[in-house]
Amino acid sequence: MKILMVCLGNICRSPLAEGILRKKTGMENTRIDSAGTGGWHAGEHPDKRAIETGKQFGVDISKLVARQFSVHDFDEFDRIFVMDRDNLRDVLSLARHDDDKRKVDLLLNADQPGSNRSVPDPYYGGDDGFVRVFKMIDEACTAIVKQIHQNS
Repeated sequence: MKILMVCLGNICRSPLAEGILRKKTGMENTRIDSAGTGGWHAGEHPDKRAIETGKQFGVDISKLVARQFSVHDFDEFDRIFVMDRDNLRDVLSLARHDDDKRKVDLLLNADQPGSNRSVPDPYYGGDDGFVRVFKMIDEACTAIVKQIHQNS
């Protein structure tokens, strides 16, 4: 299983999701990555608040490097989870056909199917927003791991 997590800049939510899911899967045959719909942070490490929040919960994302989502990602990944409706719109706008579109879903739908809820962007909020976002992502990643185990 190859899973991509996508947010806006790939420095807060999606690297946290990548780190959390990597820690939870512990499976050799699972590839997990993250990307942003925008490229202005490409080459940068995650936001220091995201790194500190991950560390607080035993998830090290300090070595991750931001990159921009590309149409090629549809070929590389089986599932693409986006953090909010804007990310969903931006990723789907690059889809070439229905097979690409079927791979994409809002992350929180993994835990609460059909809820179509967004993971809020904590970038402009305080540190407590990162903890809240971490917990939301953690629950969704637990659901993804259960789905992986059921399908294998």
